Amino acid sequence: MLTVNNLEVAYGQSLVIPDMSFSAEKGQILGIVGRNGMGKSTLFRSLIGMIPSRSGKIEIGGKDITKAPPYRRVANGIAFVPQGRMIFPYLSVYDNLISGVQGRVKRDAVEEIYALFPVLQEMRNRKGGNLSGGQQQQLAIGRALMTNPSVLLLDEPTEGIQPSIIKDISRTLREIRDMKNLTIIVSEQVLSFVLDTCDRLMVIEKGKLIREDDRASVDAEKIKAMLAV
Repeated sequence: MLTVNNLEVAYGQSLVIPDMSFSAEKGQILGIVGRNGMGKSTLFRSLIGMIPSRSGKIEIGGKDITKAPPYRRVANGIAFVPQGRMIFPYLSVYDNLISGVQGRVKRDAVEEIYALFPVLQEMRNRKGGNLSGGQQQQLAIGRALMTNPSVLLLDEPTEGIQPSIIKDISRTLREIRDMKNLTIIVSEQVLSFVLDTCDRLMVIEKGKLIREDDRASVDAEKIKAMLAV
């Protein structure tokens, strides 16, 4: 569903991702783990088009989107939940949900999000800024799903969220994948969340993928040691 070949991304003269290639299959949850400053957020911003790539190729469903602006990438099936969530604090929960929808809002689509995240229905008239961190994360995921994506990118989804809500989010992501046959790619530092959630795991260091494992063959202790260095 998503293929990245020889991607190179830089901030000015600072090369952050020198050469990266990977793919994610339809219906797969892929976890990308690494320490702070290793290039995870830069990779995601490049995939959604917030940062232009110097070279390489990005394809979704076989379609080349390397040069497409962010709104075209969304139209082609990529949705992005950024680090820090970035919901609109002065808009209601409902208005946040529909903020990325083009054209008429489908009631069924909204009801589907409420079914996944019942707390959002309960608080639909509350301002986004008055929600807890975990509720805001659910709102950000719901907002992304309203665009009916094929690929969902989540950057550090557990940041600032209490452990009980983290488990709820893990369970919901697997439910979303099963229900929609969606490809989900998660950038994370919390290894336990990735092991609970993902089918496949990759480790990033200095903008390069240095290890890849299926969930069943992951050596958790070795990965922990790599993240602790």
